Amino acid sequence: MERPPADPSFANRARALLVASHPWPSLAITALVTVLAAQAAPHGIGPVLTGPAMLAGQLSIGWCNDACDAPRDAAAGRTGKPAATGAISVRAVWIAAYVALIAALAMAAAVSARTAVLLAVIIGAAWAYNLGLKSTLASGLAYVLGFGPIPAYAASTLPGHPVPAWSVTAAAALVGLGGHFADVFPDLVADRATGVAGLPQRVGACWGAGAVRTCALALLLSASALLVVASTRPWVSGPGLAAAVLLAVIGVRGEGRVPFAATFGIAAVDVVVLAAGGFTST
Repeated sequence: MERPPADPSFANRARALLVASHPWPSLAITALVTVLAAQAAPHGIGPVLTGPAMLAGQLSIGWCNDACDAPRDAAAGRTGKPAATGAISVRAVWIAAYVALIAALAMAAAVSARTAVLLAVIIGAAWAYNLGLKSTLASGLAYVLGFGPIPAYAASTLPGHPVPAWSVTAAAALVGLGGHFADVFPDLVADRATGVAGLPQRVGACWGAGAVRTCALALLLSASALLVVASTRPWVSGPGLAAAVLLAVIGVRGEGRVPFAATFGIAAVDVVVLAAGGFTST
């Protein structure tokens, strides 16, 4: 039986809905897409709508995630999850997810059919992950499909819809997959207890938590190296790779939450280089 909202006031429900959307990851991905789209096509409807479309899509992903995970989050005692604590009803979160999904696809379709298809792949992969793939070996594939097409989505605003270099697409996919390993690292014990058995969790079950950390570092460093190959601005990508290597060394030698912080630091560096590295399309 669904738990009723703990506080029925509008302001508290609105705040709970905002928290359930995972706002910071949503804003970070939207900012990346906006920068890439503005560089690809600085004029016209593309840069105006691709950012809001991606934001609506990412909000729908966050709400879908919290609605799907509410029973599991409640069992794990995660007090930062509003749908799990009853701060907002699961039904309200689902309604918000579907409204945001429709808005995202409508805005993307206003840019072009290609833009809409690419956004549908990005959002669809994340929804599939939330709805069940997170507990299978295909959980990593959802992240590859959720991040890999982002450069192509941004470039779809250009006339002729050029395709980004393979190295840029591969780097974006590796950032997503590496982020997946990094994201689950602190929750391996809770995930095991609640039956979540995605790719990183199975790696951890077979070879230990250290293997999950190593995979995250290796994937993200590979993305850093590919970005150096693809970038037309070596003064951006070169220092980015150096910073990523330094953070990797810190992550390998550190203890406690240091490896987790270092891994996310590499992901952040990769995202910055991806946004500012001056990548071309073919």
